[in-house]
Amino acid sequence: MPMPLWWGHVNKRVFNPLTLARGKSPVLVHVGRVSGATYNTPLDAHPVEGGYLFVLVYGSRSDWVRNILASGTARLLVDGKEVELTAPRVVGQQEAFQALADDVTRPPKVLRITEFLRMDLAAG
Repeated sequence: MPMPLWWGHVNKRVFNPLTLARGKSPVLVHVGRVSGATYNTPLDAHPVEGGYLFVLVYGSRSDWVRNILASGTARLLVDGKEVELTAPRVVGQQEAFQALADDVTRPPKVLRITEFLRMDLAAG
């Protein structure tokens, strides 16, 4: 796992609210798999053919990733619009890097990120 999960908890409680308050970052809206509550998670959203790719800085065990994998859907608020996403799947580095545009900076190797979440645009 690239980043320790405890840092993810700090990020979720301290930095995410600050990022959300600024209102400039893409936000992934998802439903808790246990609580049923709606969560807003600010993330970098990289457009790829037919959908979006998200870098899993904390790995696939993060709550937001598990929520989306359980529900199979999420909404992305990006560039002033709302996009429905479906078919979430964890993909490896090779598939992710092939899908990303050449001008998108790849995560530094020192972070050892090997998992990415890919989602498709919902039909309609």
